[in-house]
Amino acid sequence: MSALLHTPVDEIPQIRETLKKTFRSGKARPLEWRRQQLYQVARMARENEEAFMTAMGKDLGKPRMETWLGEIAGLIERTLKTAEALEEWAKPEHPEVADWQKPWRPTLYKTPKGVVLIIAPWNYPMILSLQPLIGAISAGCPAVVKPSEIAPAYAQLLAELMPKYLDPEAYRVVNGGVMETTKLLELQWDHIFYTGNGRVGRIIAAAAAKHLTPVTLELGGKSPVIIDGECDIKIAAKRLLYGKCTNAGQICVCPDYVLIPEQKQDELVAALKEHCASFFPEGPLNSESFGRIVNGQHYARLMDMLRRTKGTIVLGGKSDGKLAVEPTVIKDVGEGDSLLEEEIFGPLLPIVPVKDLNEAINYVNSKDHPLVIYAFTEKQEVKDRLIAETMSGNLVFNDTFQQLAVNEIPFGGIGESGYGYQIMKYSYDGFTHLRSSIDVPYDYEPHFALRYPPYSEEKRKTIEAGMKLDIPKPAANGKL
Repeated sequence: MSALLHTPVDEIPQIRETLKKTFRSGKARPLEWRRQQLYQVARMARENEEAFMTAMGKDLGKPRMETWLGEIAGLIERTLKTAEALEEWAKPEHPEVADWQKPWRPTLYKTPKGVVLIIAPWNYPMILSLQPLIGAISAGCPAVVKPSEIAPAYAQLLAELMPKYLDPEAYRVVNGGVMETTKLLELQWDHIFYTGNGRVGRIIAAAAAKHLTPVTLELGGKSPVIIDGECDIKIAAKRLLYGKCTNAGQICVCPDYVLIPEQKQDELVAALKEHCASFFPEGPLNSESFGRIVNGQHYARLMDMLRRTKGTIVLGGKSDGKLAVEPTVIKDVGEGDSLLEEEIFGPLLPIVPVKDLNEAINYVNSKDHPLVIYAFTEKQEVKDRLIAETMSGNLVFNDTFQQLAVNEIPFGGIGESGYGYQIMKYSYDGFTHLRSSIDVPYDYEPHFALRYPPYSEEKRKTIEAGMKLDIPKPAANGKL
């Protein structure tokens, strides 16, 4: 792994002050300047494609195809689309109001929040550090990006490249570990965007609260898969396995465990075996299409989970003794099992057999709100029940991961899986303050006669009549 040059801690306050001065100067506000910086992000990704893939290969052992598609190509596409949409997103809005208020010209101005801090994770180091950055740039916010020290090759490369492409008076990289992050969190920021786990998320939120700083927390959790026994099990298994194997399961939207009618469990296992053999004919441990676990600590954590499970391993289970773990399916996993204790964040897939949909819904609702609920069903009544009776950040029917390919919908969690939204306009909105304004003409003065003292009951009744405060009475059946 590459050596990471830490940013000197005593330089961090000065970096923030430089960005504060840039924000106060108004340099980052013009849309054309923002667009130019966005194009530079795209150029940085495009012109250093090979260097980024090599760095992330060193850090994660991630397949090149996954790195290009999930990190580089998607980032370039969203950066370009953001640049094209700036005028539309940034233009003031004029809400529809009552006729008597229209002369006041009520307006919503889209103003940047200020200088922001972006703290990124290691599992998708490029997209999860630069996707929030393009949101900050598009909103007119200078930003500090803090990549994860667990992906040091990427973090070092980003620190070297960003000053060559982006204005260093507005956008900076701070590298390091706990000490550097602690210093960053001691300072006041106008917004903090953190992607990671709930334990650190609580630390981020507590530090932000001292300065009343708004926060976006993109966390994770155990995202369940609910399988209707009457769906196409083979297709469900294929799409499920794809989701579990991507980046060796190290992604916050990874399907974590499966709930399926007990009589369909073995059919699912057979389909998973068939597709695994098709995906990795040479075996996953020998395949360039299957990733590795990021480091020894996470590898040991996964192997400990697997060692302690009371379920039955029916596929995989082997490792190379270093950082590679086969896609592993464990059936007959029950409540309290080691595989259900915490987010797996790896290629282990426990199957929890249930009696029916009612039991599946009750099981999901007894846990923390997940980032995603995946459901494989073609029955509208099942979909309707999941929409009405469960809670999650996203709800995806009949596939895994594809919600991330839709630029026009928000991505974000709820409760333990986080709060706030991102992707495209939702990233822009997250770093933007809606500054409302009215402009009341002086010639409106005759209309204000009733509001001025001395007050009287007659004035109050006249105002009340104009406000139309009568509440409809319910009918005999209780309906309005």
